[in-house]
Amino acid sequence: MSVKYDKYETVIGLEVHAQLLTASKLFCGDATAFGAEPNTQVSPITLGHPGTLPKLNKKAIEYAIRMGLVCHCDIEKNNYFARKNYFYPDLPKGYQISQHTTPICSNGHVTIKVNGEERQIRLTRIHLEEDAGKSIHDVDPQNTSLDYNRAGVPLIEIVSEPDMRTSDEAYAYVTEIRKLVRWIGICDGNMEEGSLRCDANISIRLKGEKKLGTKVEVKNMNSIRNVKKAIDSEVKRLIELTENGETIRQETRSYDADTETSFAIRTKEDAEDYRYFPEPDLTPFNFTDDFIGSIKNSLPALPEALIKKYTVDLGLPEYDARVICEDKSTAEYFEKLISETKNFKAAANFLLGPIKSFLNEKNTDMSEFNLAPSKIAGLIALIDEGKINFSTASQKILPELTKNPGKSAQEIVQTLGLIQDSDASNIQVWVDQVLSRMPDKVEEYRKGKKGLIGLFVGEVKKISKGKADPKITNDLLLEKLNQ
Repeated sequence: MSVKYDKYETVIGLEVHAQLLTASKLFCGDATAFGAEPNTQVSPITLGHPGTLPKLNKKAIEYAIRMGLVCHCDIEKNNYFARKNYFYPDLPKGYQISQHTTPICSNGHVTIKVNGEERQIRLTRIHLEEDAGKSIHDVDPQNTSLDYNRAGVPLIEIVSEPDMRTSDEAYAYVTEIRKLVRWIGICDGNMEEGSLRCDANISIRLKGEKKLGTKVEVKNMNSIRNVKKAIDSEVKRLIELTENGETIRQETRSYDADTETSFAIRTKEDAEDYRYFPEPDLTPFNFTDDFIGSIKNSLPALPEALIKKYTVDLGLPEYDARVICEDKSTAEYFEKLISETKNFKAAANFLLGPIKSFLNEKNTDMSEFNLAPSKIAGLIALIDEGKINFSTASQKILPELTKNPGKSAQEIVQTLGLIQDSDASNIQVWVDQVLSRMPDKVEEYRKGKKGLIGLFVGEVKKISKGKADPKITNDLLLEKLNQ
């Protein structure tokens, strides 16, 4: 029997957990640094010893509000924590301190762009909670090992409405979430290290149907690429089950990236299974408008605002603006660069061309780039003045500048003798020499092989050792060849 995949619609909601970049845990002073030896960042509070009491981390509260503000959420001024009761070996207290009826942020949305079309993915809530420890299954062949370093690390859980319909939309959504948490400095967004984690709630229904189907939750996707692959795999499984007349069970499944399949790990719990009740060891906490306002005023300019500035005010193509704003350090560098030069397009070209290539070769990023924006502005000025061309600037001068960041572009140009010759009479001599050496190619050009102009320009460049102004060279060649 052939399976009719296209008669179904996919419904996807995502739960993204982001570890907050606080120096200490949510309810105690234990360190949160990644990579420490197992069980070295724990205390009696982390381990849930009798008689210990939690104390709330104010910075975690601020970070959660920052995320809520950039996602256009309503900020709940009157908050409290709840106990979420369940047993798991890596949960030392036997319960998790989380939020239930009063999430710190509610509603809001995240804007994504897929295939050139923008969509707003609605958010249900963003709430604070503590992370669990980590079960390790590959150290001891007979036993599961436990590392409690991660237990108590502050998390925000960003819960979307079931608004996504394709794995491409889910991919774009998680990419945008990762960019935002990095942009506002609350999480490093590293999925491989587990500081950003995503669970996908997936269901299917016949196209046109309004009622939601039975959902499954898929966990353990350690990259955005695997989020997309896991959704595609699970949707295929659900459709095949339905087409074969089998029942879809509401359950939690784990994704195996090696086999690109999922497997069931437990029946999905409902809220009542967790027996939520207000956390008795923490008092409710309240915010003033001034407190929320101070956090709002501390936020950096966000990508969408900068994209609008670059396209509307500076006249850059949308593609350039979006690539610049993919990374905060790149946008910050560009902001400094355009304060040094008014040739905004040249600034973007340098950033997205030779500078990006240089960083890729060095396997580093913009935050590690060693040249002050004023050095690049000086390079752009030399091109604008006709003293050098872009090719010379990017291939010869920029590498020398990175080796000698204390020097200016002008000094490098003079040291290497790279000042461009714009004297038409000098260039005419080089043009005549090239054409006299290649009479057969000249004849081919005049018979219609116009692509040979590049060959002639290249030969003039060789003879002049790169000094001939390429525009004047091109003009003089065309004049001579078209006689």
